[in-house]
Amino acid sequence: MSDLTTKYLGLELKNPVIAGASNMITDLNIVRDLEKAGVAAIVYKSLFEEQIQLETLQLDQDLEAYNEIHAEMTSLFPKLQHAGPEEHLHHLKEVKESIDIPVFASLNAVFEPTWLEYAKKLQETGIDGLEINFYAVPKDPNKDEQKIVEEQVNILKKIKQHIKIPVAVKLSPFYTNALKVIHAMADTGVDGFVLFNRLFQPDINIDTETLHFPYNLSHPQENRLALRFAGLLYGETNASICANGGIFEGNDVIKMILAGADAVQVVSTLYKNKPGYVATILKDVSGWMEKKGYNQLEDFRGKLSRKHVKDPYAYKRAQYVDILMNAQEMEKIFPVH
Repeated sequence: MSDLTTKYLGLELKNPVIAGASNMITDLNIVRDLEKAGVAAIVYKSLFEEQIQLETLQLDQDLEAYNEIHAEMTSLFPKLQHAGPEEHLHHLKEVKESIDIPVFASLNAVFEPTWLEYAKKLQETGIDGLEINFYAVPKDPNKDEQKIVEEQVNILKKIKQHIKIPVAVKLSPFYTNALKVIHAMADTGVDGFVLFNRLFQPDINIDTETLHFPYNLSHPQENRLALRFAGLLYGETNASICANGGIFEGNDVIKMILAGADAVQVVSTLYKNKPGYVATILKDVSGWMEKKGYNQLEDFRGKLSRKHVKDPYAYKRAQYVDILMNAQEMEKIFPVH
């Protein structure tokens, strides 16, 4: 029997497959199905400060809509306070208490003080770790990119000073030098990185001439970016590396471990193939290991990282060099005439 145990954020997991943050994790039946199928840990859906602020504003507007319907009415409804994050925290605690595997929270805040405020509230639920989502959508052309990174690093420093549980950062892939950013954040003592955050991008409906944000599942080809950076970071940081995006099958998990990842997060394959598919993923990984003669993940982790491959340019190429240099060979494969 292959040993699939791995360490992530300083915790020992029974295998490297983590269920990433999504709405399906709010369903206790699905959570229990995932645990039964063998998933090693669960990331509860993100707490979004922007959503809480919007819901608070909407509640205030609804309560005040009919205040002046009669001259003597100063308030039609008693003053109510929006629940804020309390409902989210209640459900998170319920999930944590319902299963025996580690549960991580996910946080998307806006303002520096509320990052720490919500991080503390999430920790109080008894979770095993916290996932911080960092990204910056450019709106101001005059804002220096280094300033954005400095703000995020300072937020991390404060969170690490006040939070006792492990902290991972889920990063956007859109930094000019992601490796430099990761090393700067690692210096704060952060415990791990999730590579990468799959951001929603706007689309345009040409019939209604409006913007909309379609919810699309990831594709297997998307995992190559995480694979590249897992390979680049192996042996270069003490923080855990978790690959995310486009990981559907056991083969995808194997590739990430070969590159140097400590764990992976899966979401789209759970929507597509149902929670029980985790058992198939783990079976395929174990089967491959037995075929190759590997007893544990450490036997092949990072075997194909930049640190160990012979080709010094394997992780540096950004263009199809071979294709550009072998146009005649490409003509044989894909004739244009």
